[in-house]
Amino acid sequence: MKILVTGGAGFIGSAVIRHLISQAEHSVVNVDCLTYAGNLTTLEPVMSNARYVFEKVNVCDAAALQEVFERHRPDAVMHLAAESHVDRSIDGPSAFIQTNIVGTYVMLEVSRRYWLALSSDQKERFRFHHISTDEVYGSLGEDGLFTEQTPYDPSSPYSASKAASDHLVRAWHRTFGVPVLLTNCSNNYGPYQYPEKLIPLTITSALAGKPLPVYGKGENVRDWLFVDDHARALVTVLERGTIGETYNIGGNSERKNIDVVRAICTLMDQLHQDSPHCPHDRLITFVTDRPGHDHRYAIDASKIQRTLGWKPIETFESGLSKTVQWYLRNEEWCRRAVADRYSGERLGVSGERLGVKV
Repeated sequence: MKILVTGGAGFIGSAVIRHLISQAEHSVVNVDCLTYAGNLTTLEPVMSNARYVFEKVNVCDAAALQEVFERHRPDAVMHLAAESHVDRSIDGPSAFIQTNIVGTYVMLEVSRRYWLALSSDQKERFRFHHISTDEVYGSLGEDGLFTEQTPYDPSSPYSASKAASDHLVRAWHRTFGVPVLLTNCSNNYGPYQYPEKLIPLTITSALAGKPLPVYGKGENVRDWLFVDDHARALVTVLERGTIGETYNIGGNSERKNIDVVRAICTLMDQLHQDSPHCPHDRLITFVTDRPGHDHRYAIDASKIQRTLGWKPIETFESGLSKTVQWYLRNEEWCRRAVADRYSGERLGVSGERLGVKV
């Protein structure tokens, strides 16, 4: 297939593209507007491949998207373009509303018009795969798991914007017949992740001897999914998933945030023994909790395992070890990625920087 991937210069999108090019025979059109978190160096392993092409286009730009569709004639869409950092959504929700809701609407409409003009055989093959998050389900108590039937109950501007985009995708399927697939994943981690998220921020801060901030008491629980496992799952759903269905994708790796940070510190002590900051856990600093911080996320991924045969390869321990080693080998990439964009400061404390533009 020729697959149009939105947000392909981002963390998960680039992992998907690397998988599509190196592990499959598909061609890829990468559509990305290169926001602060978009970085084409994540695609250096595949950039020279004849089956890869990049288009710098914003998903809110319908005219530019239509031109991309007409020129490249994709067989499928994998829609990953999104603002994704909860803390940034607290400080400034506007970008999340525009990209995640309006951008998804524009992608659906451009895809629908393109799909309607296809031949019968091409229509039958076309897929619109929308990639979302488990955060749309809200917060779990001490037990239980999110299933594909869990009611939506988003807490943050980010998760609310993703919930809205999920509803739009289902509506375009039910009303207009657009052949859609949806996936909701747990927290991703791995190489090339922008260093504002918990795991890469902890690693890069530990390298620099900076405080390692942990929200509240660190008791919040997340299910962790290695990004390459996620990429494999997404391609599996695109190739073999049932139209109109939703698939939850998780790593079977629930951990408290404080335990994640301590595990990183232990690995840093082992892999970076000559660091003057050993033992690294003395850098842990507890800070005021995030507003509306969901207590626990946990995914029931039995549907995708049962119906499509996917399951994660990496354990949390093996994936975290690979991740820490990658960041230790690629300090310069991290410095370039955040240069003039992010210095590790705390985001999303209270939303006081929120501004409204009418």
